[in-house]
Amino acid sequence: MAGERASKVGNALAKGLGIKVAYRDPMGANDPVTRGESTFSVGTVDTYSYNEPEPTSVEWIREITPSFKQFVNYLISLFPFLNWIGRYNLQWLIGDLVAGITVGAVVVPQGMAYAKLAELDVQFGLYSSFMGVLIYWFFATSKDITIGPVAVMSTLTGEIVLQVQAQYPDIPGNVIASCLAVILGGIVCFMGLIRLGFIVDFIPLPAISAFMTGSALNICSGQVKTMLGETADFSTRGATYLTIINTLKYLPTSTIDAAMGVTACAMLYIIRSGCTYAAKKHPSKAKIWFFASTLRTVFVILFYTMISAAVNLHRETPMFSLLGHVPRGFQNAAVPNMDPKIIRAFSGQLPAAVIVLLIEHIAISKSFGRVNNYSIDPSQEFVGIGVTNLLGPFLGGYPATGSFSRTAIKSKAGVRTPLGGCITAVVVLLAIYALPALFYYIPQASLAGVIIHAVGDLITPPNVVYQFWRVAPLDAIIFFIGVLVTVFSSIEDGIYCTICVSVAVLLFRVAKARGHFLGRVTIHSVVGDHLLDGDGKYGSFGTTKSPSEDEEDHTRSIYLPINHTDGSNPEVDIEQPHPGIFIYRFSEGFNYPNANHYTDYLVQTIFNSTRRTNPNAYARPGDRPWNDPGPKREKDRQEALEDPRPLLQAIILDFSSVNNVDTTSIQNLIDVRNQLDMYASPRSVQWHFAHLNNRWTKRALAAAGFGYPTPASSEGFHRWKPIFSVAEIEGSSSAAAHAEMMTNEHQHHQPHDDLEAGLKSEHTTSELETKGIDTSSEDSTVIREDKLQRDLTDSKAYRSRRKVALVQGMNRPFFHIDLTSALQSAVANSSEEIPL
Repeated sequence: MAGERASKVGNALAKGLGIKVAYRDPMGANDPVTRGESTFSVGTVDTYSYNEPEPTSVEWIREITPSFKQFVNYLISLFPFLNWIGRYNLQWLIGDLVAGITVGAVVVPQGMAYAKLAELDVQFGLYSSFMGVLIYWFFATSKDITIGPVAVMSTLTGEIVLQVQAQYPDIPGNVIASCLAVILGGIVCFMGLIRLGFIVDFIPLPAISAFMTGSALNICSGQVKTMLGETADFSTRGATYLTIINTLKYLPTSTIDAAMGVTACAMLYIIRSGCTYAAKKHPSKAKIWFFASTLRTVFVILFYTMISAAVNLHRETPMFSLLGHVPRGFQNAAVPNMDPKIIRAFSGQLPAAVIVLLIEHIAISKSFGRVNNYSIDPSQEFVGIGVTNLLGPFLGGYPATGSFSRTAIKSKAGVRTPLGGCITAVVVLLAIYALPALFYYIPQASLAGVIIHAVGDLITPPNVVYQFWRVAPLDAIIFFIGVLVTVFSSIEDGIYCTICVSVAVLLFRVAKARGHFLGRVTIHSVVGDHLLDGDGKYGSFGTTKSPSEDEEDHTRSIYLPINHTDGSNPEVDIEQPHPGIFIYRFSEGFNYPNANHYTDYLVQTIFNSTRRTNPNAYARPGDRPWNDPGPKREKDRQEALEDPRPLLQAIILDFSSVNNVDTTSIQNLIDVRNQLDMYASPRSVQWHFAHLNNRWTKRALAAAGFGYPTPASSEGFHRWKPIFSVAEIEGSSSAAAHAEMMTNEHQHHQPHDDLEAGLKSEHTTSELETKGIDTSSEDSTVIREDKLQRDLTDSKAYRSRRKVALVQGMNRPFFHIDLTSALQSAVANSSEEIPL
């Protein structure tokens, strides 16, 4: 009762607002085009067999509304360590200890070096390194990622620090960097909590590679001045090409620092090359050589620190630039200063900073996840990065994210779980409290050499760029555009440019997508020169004898583009499916950007391949539309009457590549339907759909009047032959048995009014009109619907002795499971006969 009352209230409200609830009428003629818009024109058919239910708005709301269980699972998913911490064992601990200590030995010198890129004192790099590896394991879905200072993020942080200090010189750099880290952490954490991790998929690999390569060139060029000890006063924060020019211009100002910097950088490359060669020559000792190569940075820093201490120990003025005093412990631990004026000063840089924080981390974690046979959750990684950057500033940290070089080392070192980060945190903590006195003598030129060596690995190798060209030449062009913009402008501009160009290319491909008209090809499956039958047995093939019935049974039809644009063999003759029947396959989705491009091509090809049903549709020249004035001469008019092209019968749309549609694309399809119905008048064009994979797409098409017969006259409707796809099933409790039982029960209890309606439906619509009955009334619609029900029920598919069930709903007879059934239905209901 409550449902009926709600339905009545809804219908009354819809009537008052002018909403057409019963918008589908399968028997009625097409609605006219009013105010430039097509209206919906067909309705549902109530049958006694399987009717496919439409998704409802309530169902959609239920799908997107999480249940209590889903909410609890969401909360648990925020802490992935709960899934494995209870099974932690000694073997895992050994692997984590080795990897953690190895990474800790690398992160200490790298963290200090990267802090210089951020225009901060070196201890802040250690603070960021400690918090990154200590906190991340709680939220990690990657065992290999190492969170901490990275070159690109540090460079961008340095630019932001200098930009804010240009406006507020009295604000220390570490205060600005900590404030930036909190803001970035809050943004990224929120994105992770609402599960927006998928947005990184919109940034393609060429754009990431271009960004990394351009940034590496920018960082390397900026460090050459320090490595060479050039005393000239020029900025290394400008465009890369200017930094390179100035570095070469002021090369004569180099000092003895160059000896400490260039030799340190060269030694790093020599050690790595030697260890790689030794590992190849002695594979049994490859692990030893790997650890030796990994610790090369620690060895070089200690070696040059020892030289520096020996030279400068008793000198009042150091012979070359030293790192200087490094405070012991967490001297800058405090609540971050979230001054609004600081936030306003760097707000314009936040989009670029968020992108830099995310893309390198996600790209690295996905890559190592694939290599080590596990998958990551980008949204959960967002949470991990966000929480790390929210808490890090309380100990003085600045923005941190995943590091490529340290992640590679950690993975090769055999890390077993994310808990290896805690071991690294212990190593960093020891360095913060035990080694500051040693850090004083580190040469700054050697530290610059370490940065250049570490960042050099971020440059995309030429072979990778060549692979871009081989796979997709446009991707290689995007790569070079991104690198050039970064080199001649800035890192931020390079990020925005590559992303914008990539999105523009994507939109262009979607908007300019062109479908393909398909034809039919009959094929056999062969092994060598033997025919393969359905049971996997071999038969003869290619003989001069006519094929046997068994061989014919094992042929099948496939559908290929008529113009061979898919690369199929041009010698294969592709047949037109049937005169006047067209199969059109969408190559991309079917949405508002490409709807017009699809349908324009569809309509133009149909006009070129068929003739108008009634060439005398316009009695006088003045009745013709301006865009179709007709032939000029009498001879041309006669040729038009003798046009050998077929009449337009049906259109089959292959929706295999379409998952979702929208109002614009459906309205476009409605307009094309009305346009072609006028072209084919007085007959109507059949519209069949194959491979509909989404229930909401079916609902949208059905709401627009597709999926049902829409004849121009009631006589045309009676000639329609329903063809459905059925599947064999067995058992008395099967769907077919249940459907049969429900049919018998319905017929047994059929009311007297239904019997009278069935008797009335014996008359055709034309007979009723002869007797003066209004066929446009609601009663006549019921009469015609009952006639359709009998036509469907009398189908041979339901008189089979085998237990069968419909694969798809009978209430949508023009929605087909595949192209073969769609073509069968279209051919069975096509006719060259022109109704006058």
